[in-house]
Order: sequence, then structure tokens, then C-alpha cells
Amino acid sequence: MMRGGFEVVHGALDMMQHYEQWDYPSIGFPNPCPNSFTKPPPPPLAVTDNRSVNLERNELSEWVEHITKQLIDDMPDSSTNNADHGLQPDHHHTTIGPCEDNSIIPSVLGDLRPRKMMRRSYDGEESFSWSNEQQLGVNQSNINCESHNKLDEQGLRLITLLLECAVAISVDNLGEAHRMLLELTQMASPYGLSCAERVVAYFAKAMASRVLNSWLGICSPLTNHKSVHCAFQVFNNVSPFIKFAHFTSNQAILEAFHRRDRVHIIDLDIMQGLQWPALFHILATRNEGPPHLRMTGMGTSMEVLLETGKQLFNFAKRLGLSFEFHPIAKKFGDIDASMLQLRRGETLAVHWLQHSLYDATGPDWKTLRLLEELSPRVVTLVEQEISHGGSFLDRFVGSLHYYSTLFDSLGAYFPSDDPNRHRVEHCLLYREINNMLAIGGPARSGEDKFKHWRSELARCNGFAQVPMSGNSMAQAQLILNMFPPAHGYSLIPGDGTLMLGWKGTSLFTASSWTSHASR
Repeated sequence: MMRGGFEVVHGALDMMQHYEQWDYPSIGFPNPCPNSFTKPPPPPLAVTDNRSVNLERNELSEWVEHITKQLIDDMPDSSTNNADHGLQPDHHHTTIGPCEDNSIIPSVLGDLRPRKMMRRSYDGEESFSWSNEQQLGVNQSNINCESHNKLDEQGLRLITLLLECAVAISVDNLGEAHRMLLELTQMASPYGLSCAERVVAYFAKAMASRVLNSWLGICSPLTNHKSVHCAFQVFNNVSPFIKFAHFTSNQAILEAFHRRDRVHIIDLDIMQGLQWPALFHILATRNEGPPHLRMTGMGTSMEVLLETGKQLFNFAKRLGLSFEFHPIAKKFGDIDASMLQLRRGETLAVHWLQHSLYDATGPDWKTLRLLEELSPRVVTLVEQEISHGGSFLDRFVGSLHYYSTLFDSLGAYFPSDDPNRHRVEHCLLYREINNMLAIGGPARSGEDKFKHWRSELARCNGFAQVPMSGNSMAQAQLILNMFPPAHGYSLIPGDGTLMLGWKGTSLFTASSWTSHASR
């Protein structure tokens, strides 16, 4: 087993604060001496106040799955040539485990009012509920049944109205969509007690932006990168998804750099560089000695890139690691290979943690072409299980299911009034929803987006998949051990990849690739 294989995760689970000097002990590095690791921090204390019931299956995303499935079945065949109309089944989405369909959903374009499941109560009388009260026990169920049913009924009404609105937008019935959006904004609040209300509030706001953009023309809102990066750090602290992306990728890069003396990492959207201190520490303590490390950090703000480079340089200096940092404030798909200043004899790694906050890389076909030209030893790719391509309704259905699950995962652990939960939902998840619905899409950008990058790399003759190793699986499992099993996070290996999800729904997938020309 390669030395340090299981050590990447240790010592860097507590990340630095935004725009502050890195506190090395808080990151897990009390000094630059070799093998000075600390244990991962304990999981946060359980919170019970105002927290939604942690059900066996995530209800909100289950509603969405049932209703949108019926929407797909009931949509009439359309011969229109408008690429942003119509709906195709979202084959990109992955579900882990079985999904039992125990409800009957009438036509969304007809009745548009989903029926609730009929269940028999303990006293033998029939009752109707979408909640899974069996998980609560008889007394608790009797106490909370009425309030939960009210929240369930309201959530169903909101989601159904949201679906009606999406259909109206897809056929350019903007007047009717505007009427429904006014109703939704009065019914749903981002501070609501139920996940359904919060999700609908943010989706309605994004769809209102789309309607406005359709009337006024293309609109790309400015991104406040400081607030985004701050919220990104909070998300990293309260859930395992970002840590999963960081440490599985670090492990793959570490293995690709084995016995290599000169190495170069290109991070396609480096932000604050939260990922790299752990890898730096392992490289600095290798049995064969530390390599000379060059890093090219790409992003949209040169100010942020320079600050990130300074922090990484100071950290590498403390470790005694030879390090260079090269910032490029451009998108990867908009540059040529000469800007990356490749050097003979270097082993090249390209890292891409995908997100939907903004377009970080530019045209996909140009990104793929440049990757082929660079011939990297390893490409580490972490994808959201959501499609950025297709029609508006394609993106709406996929986004509604995906973000309903993410909101459910936060709501199952944090109370509705938790400020960190609101920051993640408002500054990160809403921005992604808005980018997917109000800004994204080939009809808006003029550029087609790949639905599935793993599929594109697999079809490309220049790349071959490198199965994620057992050590990468160990990294991910160590991270999940920080969160009690009852929280519902699931780690599934498949076809050389690692998938992390919540209660049966895959959300992030990590994979590793190599160029044939680098061998």
C-alpha cells in the first residue's frame, strides 16, 4: 500500500476562514514537521429545535419524483422546432436503490392536484397522509399528525403550482406564468418551516428572473464571489459533499504523482484553494522526498487568485515544499495551451470540481479540445448528478429533484432558523438554481453543454478511465464517519466511480481519467 494512502483525509478537515490568514492548527497542521496529523473533528452536536422529522425516505424529493414522472408521461408529443420547449425524460439522473411508487398521481396537465396516499391508522380508521409517521411511534404521531398533514398539503399545492408555472414558461405563455409566480411568491418563503416551501420560494424567484429575461433580453447577473466563497466554506463545514470531492480527488492525484519529481496541478476553478493543504502535507512527507510543485489556479477574480496563491505559497514554505503558483483570471475553454506554461518533464494533473454557480470553464467543446491537447497524467472530475443541457423543462425537472434532495438533507439536520443553513441555501443553492433556470440553456448561451462529462471522456479516443482506488473509497468513508448513519448519506462505488448521495439519490460522482498520450 502506498504510504500516505489513508492519510490524505487527516489534518485538513477543518478548513481556513474566508479572507483570513490561515490558522494552521485549525487546519490540522500544528507545525510543518512530517507525520503531524490530527484526528478529524467530532460531528456537530445534534439539533432538535424546529428540525423537520428525519424520515426513512426524503419526502420532498419523493413528491417531486412522483409528480414529475407523471408530468413526463402526460406531456403531449410536440413537433415544434424550438429547442427550449418540450420535455424529455432525464436519463442523466441516477437513483441509488429502489424507489417504491405507492401513490397515484393524476395528470399534471389535467387535474394538477396530486392525491395523497391512503393509509390505515392504528385505530382501524382510514387516513390520508404523505408523511411516513410510522417512524415516529404512536404517541408522537398522534401529536404531530395534524400539523404535519397541513404542511404536507401546503407543500403539495406549492409544488403543483410550480409545475404548472414551468409548463406555462416552456410554451412561452409568460402572462399566465407571471400570474402564477405572483401567487407563489405570496405563498412560499425561503424562511419557511418545510423544505417544500423553501424550495418553491427559490425556484419561483429563479423562474421570475427567467420571465423577466424573456421580456427584456438576456441577463447575466453579477456574482459576488466573496459571499459565494464564504457560503461555500460553510457548506464544506456542515455537509460531507465538498470534503468528498476534495479528498477523493486528492487521493487520485497523489497516486498519479507517485515517484514523480516535478509535478503540475491545474485547478479549473480554484476559489480559495481549500482542497490543497492536505495534499501539500502528504507530498512534503513522501518516502521518496517532496517533488517540485507548480500550481495553475484559474478563476474569475484576479484579486481572489492572488490571495489564494499567497496563502498556498506560505503554507508550502512552512512545509519546506518547493512551490510555484500561476494565476489565470480566465475560463479554461477560452485560453490556449501556451498560457499554461507547460514544462518538459512535468507530470500534469487537471482537477475540475463542477458546480452550477456560474460557467467556470466556457464552451464545453473547447474545454475538451484543450484537455486532449494537454495530455494530462490524470484528470480528476467531480460532477453534480444534474444535467446542464437540454430544454428548459429538462433542466427544471432535473433541478427540482436534485435540489429538493439537497434541501431535504440540510433540513433533516438543521433547524429552519439556523443561519448557516440559510446562508448555504441562499448564497449557494439558490444561485445554482437561478443559473440553471434563468441563465442556463443552449437557447440562452448559444453553446451546447454536455449532459454528462464522464460519457464524453469515455467516448473520446484520447482518454481512458482510471478506476477509483480502495484508498479513495477509504477517504470517502472516513469523511462519512463524521456524520451519524441516521443522517442518510450513502456512498456507492460503481463502474470505477464513487457516488455520494442522500437517502437513495445520487448527488455527486467522482471519477478519474488519464490521457493515452501521457503513458
